[in-house]
Amino acid sequence: MAFVAAAFMFIYRAARRWSDPELSRTTACGAFLLLLGCIGLLVHTHEALPELAGLTATCGALSALSFAARKPAAAGALFGLALGLAFLAAGWMPPVALAAAVVLGHLVCAEWRTRRGALFLAIAALVALGVALTWPAALAARAPEAFAEWRAILLQREGTVGANLRQFFGTASWFTWPAWPLAAWTAWSLRAHWREARLFVPAAAVVVLAALLILWGPPADENLLPLIAPLSLFAAHGIFTLRRGAAAAFDWFGALTFAVFAGGVWLGYLAMLSGVPGPVARNFARIAPGYVMHAHVAAILFALLLAAAWVYVVFYTSFSPLRSVARWAGGMVLLWGTFTALWMPWVDYQKSYRSVALQLKSKLPVGAPCLAERNVGVSQAAALDYHGGIRAQPYDVVNPAACPLVLVQGSPQHELDAPAGAGLRWRKLADVGRPGDRSERYRLYRLDR
Repeated sequence: MAFVAAAFMFIYRAARRWSDPELSRTTACGAFLLLLGCIGLLVHTHEALPELAGLTATCGALSALSFAARKPAAAGALFGLALGLAFLAAGWMPPVALAAAVVLGHLVCAEWRTRRGALFLAIAALVALGVALTWPAALAARAPEAFAEWRAILLQREGTVGANLRQFFGTASWFTWPAWPLAAWTAWSLRAHWREARLFVPAAAVVVLAALLILWGPPADENLLPLIAPLSLFAAHGIFTLRRGAAAAFDWFGALTFAVFAGGVWLGYLAMLSGVPGPVARNFARIAPGYVMHAHVAAILFALLLAAAWVYVVFYTSFSPLRSVARWAGGMVLLWGTFTALWMPWVDYQKSYRSVALQLKSKLPVGAPCLAERNVGVSQAAALDYHGGIRAQPYDVVNPAACPLVLVQGSPQHELDAPAGAGLRWRKLADVGRPGDRSERYRLYRLDR
């Protein structure tokens, strides 16, 4: 959450400094609300993803660009620092895309084609390389083999261009909503001003990063998180040129959409509490068997307060260019806040790895020398360590008997994941999973000697 809050602050400052003086505050609010309203950010805000740090660094870099023409040395140092941190957080594509957009901006935009521009680029390049190379240099010095493996992973292409293209447009269509329709309108309505740095640089960054994701991959939706920063900044400039009819349509589409979804959250909560309506209650019970919902007064009051605030925003705010995006962002806050207040105990019951970790820990023999793991995901391994203190080493395929205990992540349908090895006999000690989870099982095996 700290990274997301910092991203909001940086994007607000970038838009306020990098816009027409008479519209600076409104543009800044628009960029902030568009970033807040992107569906993809809502999906991933609660997750511990390095891409969120990359989003923050990208917003910080855009904020530094806003005063590059006036203070090239300070702006270059801050921009290079942000690019280096973005590389350390989320890989090379977001900083490379933004750096390429800035270089192109110094060729296209008249306000940057000065000696100050050359000073900005030189300082930014030196600082960015210095920051970005700190961790790789330390890794290469301490563990050359790990550095070679990291470099191979970093430069490895994933997926074909066709598959990445389909994945990108299929995911970006909802992930970056509502920023991308407003960005398309901005590109059309302000096309006569495309050489201005405030428009050219974020637009070029979006295009370059999209091209890299399509050509290089991987086709994962969290990789789009850094993309929504320049997209929101670019789209904010078109809010003031949006026609009243289009703004009203977007306005009421958002109001009706969030009214329906928030009502659905309340309906599901009441069904889990009272069992009425029966079909809805049975569906929730089938997904999380054995769970019993309890009413929490504080959570209900918080959800009601959110609903009252949203009703005020929808029905008691006067027309302004920001009203449609403000209502959309308010609807996102309403939906996510209501969901977390009312449904989080139910979600935690079926999604948390606490019960899995505790069950596995109870089955681990006392004094076992080591525990190996096969096919256990990184986030799952972190959750098992957090909840149960279970730490495993990689499974040795060459010497399967190196560890007498093996933890395997598999599926409920097939048990084809037992450790292999000629002459080895494994006894299953545990076969556990999260309540209602039909895709994951965790099986613990012990070697019989």
